[in-house]
Amino acid sequence: MSELLSEAALDQLFRTARTFNAWLPKEVSDAQLHQLYELAKFGPTSANSSPTRLVFVKSKEAKDKLAPFLSEGNRAKTLAAPVTAIVATDYAFYEKLPQLFPHADARSWFVGNQPLIDTTAFRNGTLQGAYVIMAARALGLDCGPMSGFDNAGVDATFFAGSTVKSNFLVNIGYGDASRDLFPRSPRLAFDEACRIA
Repeated sequence: MSELLSEAALDQLFRTARTFNAWLPKEVSDAQLHQLYELAKFGPTSANSSPTRLVFVKSKEAKDKLAPFLSEGNRAKTLAAPVTAIVATDYAFYEKLPQLFPHADARSWFVGNQPLIDTTAFRNGTLQGAYVIMAARALGLDCGPMSGFDNAGVDATFFAGSTVKSNFLVNIGYGDASRDLFPRSPRLAFDEACRIA
C-alpha cells in the first residue's frame, strides 16, 4: 500500500498550485523536460495506448512559429514562458500497441473503427496532458494550461504530414506570483459535483 503524501506535497500538486500568466526569467532545462516526461508517461491510459505526443517549444525560432496561432490574450504570456508544451494526440496510436500492449492483439480492436479511434485517442491524450501538468508541478515547476489558439495552424506548422493533432497548450516555468495572478476561482463542493451510489 502506498503512503499518504505529505500536506506540503498535496498543496504543491493541488491546493496551492495555480495557473500562472507571468513568468520569472529562469530557464527550464532540457534535462527537466526529460524528467517531466519520464514521470508523466507512467500515468494510466486504456490499453496502455499512450497517444500523447509533446512538442516542447523553447527556442526563439519555435516560438516565432507558434506566435501567429496564439489568441491575442494568450500571446504575450506564452512568448514569455520558458517553455510551451504543445499537448497533441496521435490518432494512429494503435500502430504502437504491439509494442505497448504485447499480451493481446489490441491493434485489431481499432483498425477500421474510426469512432473508437477518435474517442480513445482524445480521451487518453487529454488524460495524459493532465499527467504532464501534475508531473511538472511535482518537479517544482508551474504551469499555465490553455486553449485559445488556432489548432489547424499549429498542426500544419508542427505536425504536417502526420496523424498527430494538437489538443491544448501548457506554459511551463517558474511562475511570477507578483504579476497577473488572479484570485483563485471557486470550485464546486462535493455535494454539487459528486454522489456516492
